[in-house]
Amino acid sequence: MSWSEVAPGVFRIRDTCNVYVVRSEGTREGIAIDFGSGAVLDVLHELGIDRLTDVLMTHHHRDQGQGLPRAVEAGIAVHVPPVEQDLFAHADEMWASRPIANDYNLRQDKFSLLESVPVAGTVPEYRTGRYGGVDVHVLPTPGHTTGSVTYVVQRSGTRVAFTGDLVYAPGKVWSLAATQWSYTENEGPAMTVLSCYQLMDEHLDLLLPSHGEPMDDAQGALSLLAERMQRYVDSRRPYPWDLRGRLDSPYISLTDHLLLNVTSNSASYMLLSETGAAMVIDYGYDMTTGLPAGIDRAARRPWLASLPALRRRFGVQRVEVALPTHYHDDHVAGIPLLREVEGTEVWAPSTVAPILRDPERYDLPCLWYDPIPVDRDLPVGESFRWHEYEITVHDLPGHTLYHAGFEFVVDGVKVLVTGDQQEHLGVPGQRREILNYQYRNLFRIEDYRRSAELYRRVAPGLMVSGHWEPRWVDDAYLDMVTELGEELVEIHQDLLPLDELDLGAGGVAGRIEPYRSRIPAGDAQTFEVAVRNPLPDKADITVRMVLPLGWAADPAELVLSADSGEEVTGRVRIRAAGAARRRARVAADVTIGHLRLGQHMEALADVVEH
Repeated sequence: MSWSEVAPGVFRIRDTCNVYVVRSEGTREGIAIDFGSGAVLDVLHELGIDRLTDVLMTHHHRDQGQGLPRAVEAGIAVHVPPVEQDLFAHADEMWASRPIANDYNLRQDKFSLLESVPVAGTVPEYRTGRYGGVDVHVLPTPGHTTGSVTYVVQRSGTRVAFTGDLVYAPGKVWSLAATQWSYTENEGPAMTVLSCYQLMDEHLDLLLPSHGEPMDDAQGALSLLAERMQRYVDSRRPYPWDLRGRLDSPYISLTDHLLLNVTSNSASYMLLSETGAAMVIDYGYDMTTGLPAGIDRAARRPWLASLPALRRRFGVQRVEVALPTHYHDDHVAGIPLLREVEGTEVWAPSTVAPILRDPERYDLPCLWYDPIPVDRDLPVGESFRWHEYEITVHDLPGHTLYHAGFEFVVDGVKVLVTGDQQEHLGVPGQRREILNYQYRNLFRIEDYRRSAELYRRVAPGLMVSGHWEPRWVDDAYLDMVTELGEELVEIHQDLLPLDELDLGAGGVAGRIEPYRSRIPAGDAQTFEVAVRNPLPDKADITVRMVLPLGWAADPAELVLSADSGEEVTGRVRIRAAGAARRRARVAADVTIGHLRLGQHMEALADVVEH
């Protein structure tokens, strides 16, 4: 083991990666940035340090943290990047579920720890945390991995940045392969360029990489890497990509006070108030360069990369409110970070708020991984006031059952925000509109008929959507969406036996809530079982719970009655038995009148130790 002091009170230990120790001023304690094999513990006395209080990980790769079990054993608190927390705390689950055969996911998540380690917490991106007496500022710097971060520490007037594997040497990276996150795209290299530009705005004095030598010309090293990596990005695209321009000008003006973020997935809109406040409508993946392969948390990077330009170009002082049209991750992923960093309040339609607060209750696609607190529920069909704007919340199911539209007037233009309902690009007589419905989102056959009626009633001048260009509205367009809504009803009526068995567009007559839950071994959990009568006449409904061996339900059988088309709900308390297990299956065997549907719906329960 060799070590050296690379800045006052900052030591580099050469290991499987460069491990850095920052000594707390005036004490014999310190913190580590990354941990390597853990051999740093064997040389602490040589550094004049008695113990490490904390280790901060720049990213999840094994060369950075294979020795973390030693840290845990020594009582050192482990802190990790938020995006990659599961690859530390739940590595076992990654290894159990990671697709291997016919695999198109090129992310280096298989370079994760072999076993899980206890995590004390995640580091606060865009904010400063205090660890062992050391103030550490945390910045997202995706590139080498999706969740990579850089730590900035001030020492004797020097701004020292621990950059992980973002940069190896001036203009060079430790690995290009690590930046390839999906089979044919180059999201990681483009993110590297953006991360370099953002670090250059931090006026750093010294870069300390995980592999490579210290760099005291931080601006030069990052600028050269951005230049070279831009060339790499352009070599793999059909046309050059102005990444600096995306960072400098992420917003275009639809009107003087309504902006479209052209870098985000999905589109987000900023409604500007004369007070200097802004309201963001939908906020998913800001400044995205594409979506990496995989659906795990470490494949999705929320960050706030467009906000500096929002402040600089439009004088926004605060993003005061976030207003989601629906709950899908590409519309809400950035909202928790916005809430934590900016103090942004979340105001959500009353149909959407319950899903944000408790996503595990619902069996729906595209749910964010964690609950999102909602500060204000907005009743659908009613209006609310935000500064000088009167905004009406419309129920707008179709793309998903839990979806809203927002109507307001800005700069003399009546605007209707429609989320992902449809593309708004159809040209009457030339190109047909695409209606964006998915059955697992609980689409109903008449939803687009109703939305066409809403559009005609509101009569907006401008319609803006989640993924497509803004649409200036005329009568011909309203006629077209009316025709498409009617056609959609007709198609489903032709294809489905609705007169004798109306299971709706989705073909499912019920649900169990919560869909995902955690039950301590030996304890009980109450579930709600909802069933809709799809028969043309009133019918009795019998529900028998199907449980793992040794489990018990009270009551064991539900007997309900429902009119045609009516939904009824019963409660069942289920007691778990046996050892801890993941995703135990609970099902409802359903009979409605003469219709035997069998084990028609299920729920998943993790049995956990007390």
